[in-house]
Amino acid sequence: KDVIGKKLAGWPDEKWLNIAKYDKFADVMRKRFDLAVQKKCDGVDPDNVDGYQNKSGFNLTYKHQLNYNKWLSNEAHKRNLAISLKNDLDQIKDLVNYFDFAVNEECFTYNECNLLLPFTKQKKAVLGVEYKLDVKKFCKKANDLNFSFLKMNSDLDGSRISCN
Repeated sequence: KDVIGKKLAGWPDEKWLNIAKYDKFADVMRKRFDLAVQKKCDGVDPDNVDGYQNKSGFNLTYKHQLNYNKWLSNEAHKRNLAISLKNDLDQIKDLVNYFDFAVNEECFTYNECNLLLPFTKQKKAVLGVEYKLDVKKFCKKANDLNFSFLKMNSDLDGSRISCN
């Protein structure tokens, strides 16, 4: 219980974890990666790997997050799983060598897609989604940047439009 923090804004069933003490829940994460292997997954996409920038209920630092994210990457790679870096834009320069691809939500909406360029410079995929913007506002830019983006509804009902 001492590593479970505040609820994620907008996601009442999700709570932040104290990644400064990830050793207390490392076995849970390892078992999740093992389950991905058992299910014959090619990779994993950990979400909410930017707790240091959020109101998590803990005094997390950039370094705590960096250490945890590198640990996640190493654990995935031990199992021959690819791993994505999702939305932790401010740490890309320190993490691009550890992650196999990036997943992003709404970098065009927030005008922050340039932060993802270290991935494409290393010939790594950048996959993403926009929820609010019309495809005419971002698809050409996404294609010019060699990003693979979709337009989807925020309720994730399965409808989508590909930029490709």
